[in-house]
This record gives sequence, structure tokens and C-alpha cells, in this order.
Amino acid sequence: MGVNTKYKDNLFVWLFKKPEYLRELYGAIEGISIDPKAPIIINTLENVFFKGQKNDISFEIDGKLVIFIEHQSTINPNMPLRFLMYLGRIYEAILDEKKRYGSKLYLIPQPECIVLYNGRDPYPDKKVLKLSDSFKDAASAGLIARGKLPLELTVTVYNINAGRNEAIARNCDRLKKYSLFIAKTREYQDLGNTLDNAIKMAIVYCKDHDILADILKAHGAEVFNMLLGEWDQDTALAVSKEEGREEGREEGREEGREEGREEAKKEDAKNFLALGVSPATVAKATGLDLDTVKKLVLK
Repeated sequence: MGVNTKYKDNLFVWLFKKPEYLRELYGAIEGISIDPKAPIIINTLENVFFKGQKNDISFEIDGKLVIFIEHQSTINPNMPLRFLMYLGRIYEAILDEKKRYGSKLYLIPQPECIVLYNGRDPYPDKKVLKLSDSFKDAASAGLIARGKLPLELTVTVYNINAGRNEAIARNCDRLKKYSLFIAKTREYQDLGNTLDNAIKMAIVYCKDHDILADILKAHGAEVFNMLLGEWDQDTALAVSKEEGREEGREEGREEGREEGREEAKKEDAKNFLALGVSPATVAKATGLDLDTVKKLVLK
């Protein structure tokens, strides 16, 4: 797997994939000023987290390997595990294979894993997810209390919905306006508009109110297509999950009905047997197999 250069952007990636915007965003999140000349190496891998649906941003800056993931759905508690798997792949792609097996210590960029959350569900401004929370019996075995965990990876989640983490938004104008645009789209959706109409109305509103206005005037159609595609996929996934749950419920109901029919047959068989009808005849009459009928005789 190599570094991806031709993947389909989502809106967040499209807005922040240039080095100058990543510097501003990362600096705002960390609460620091970053030299505008500080080099950034973008090394995003293709289709690792979302298998063609969405992409993350991964880059190196100041000796760190930073990974941003932008979400529109409920936070997945398995993100540390997913980051662990991603990090292995990206280190494999960017590091010199020969040095890995050399006799000298190979210094590698320190990982930093960040999720920028803008879903609808309530979520705190900041939350840290830990890989160790996934370990079986780690707490009961005393590993956490004794600091004996063999492996740890933390993911910091920031809520970037409009009105949340205002210090970050204040120091990254592009992120603030992105969040306002998303919020306005959802507002129009909540008024009963279809998704495509809600996006179109949000684009018009934001153009008129200087919210990503320069981008929307020059690339409105691209923004529309990206956001519509992302949210259609989110909807499709949600519908797929609900259909799966309904199929499971229906399967359960059918299993219950089948068990009921089986018990009714057994009751009929018992009645026939009590009248002296032979097991073979009972089996034919009820549709039960002969062995089942014979077991009923013994009860």
C-alpha cells in the first residue's frame, strides 16, 4: 500500500488538504503558533478507514505523524483500534524498510491521533479514547492500576460543531466557517427540505453571509456533490443497519413461529398416540420425523 495521491476527497479533506490550512488547523487545536514555513509532508493512505466512502488526512510536521479523522456520524469507541491498524500501514509506507532491520535505533515520527467530530449526537467538547479500554480483563487483572499495560494508544476527540470549542474555531477561521456551513445545511434539513435542497439553500445562504463565500462562489457545484455524496453514504449506512436490525427481528419472529408450529405438531402427535395410532402413521399425519414421534411415545 502506498501513499494515496488520487482519492476522492470529502469536503473536509478538500478544504484542509493544503499545507497552509493544515498548519492553521493543527496550531488551533494544539493552541500554539506554527511557523508558516514549517514543512508539512502529506502522506494520506487510500481507503483505509472508510473503504472508499471517506478519507482522513495524515501528515508529518515537526517530527510528528498527525492523523485527522473527520466524522459526521456517532463516534465509534473502536477508533483507537482502527488508528492502531492505520498507523502500522502508514509507517510501513513512509519508513525505509532497510533501516527497520538495522542495528541502530530507527527514530520515527511520534504519532498523534485526532478525531474532529461534527455529528448530530450530543458529545463533549473534548474526550480521550484509549486502546486499553478494549483489552480483555485489563482492569480486573490490575494491569491498568499498576501501569503494566503492554500497549497503549490514545485518540483525542474534539467536537467541532458550531458553538463548540470556540477557542479552536477562533484560531482557525476555515474550520469555523466549515462548521457553520454544516450547521446551516442541517438547519434547512430540519425544516423539512430534502438533502439536496438543504445543501443548495445552505450554499446560497453562506455565499450571502461570507461563510466560505469565495470557495462556494468558485466551487459551489463541487461542494454540493461532495457533501451530497458523503451524507447519502451516511444515510445508506444508517438505513442498511436498520434493515439489518429489522431482518434480525423478523428472523427472530419467524423462528418463534416455527417453534410454535413444531410444538403444535408434537401436541397433535401425543393425542394420536394416546388413541393408539402407530408411530409411523402419526409421523405421516403430523409431518414429524419418526424418531421424534418415537421419543414422544417414551415420555
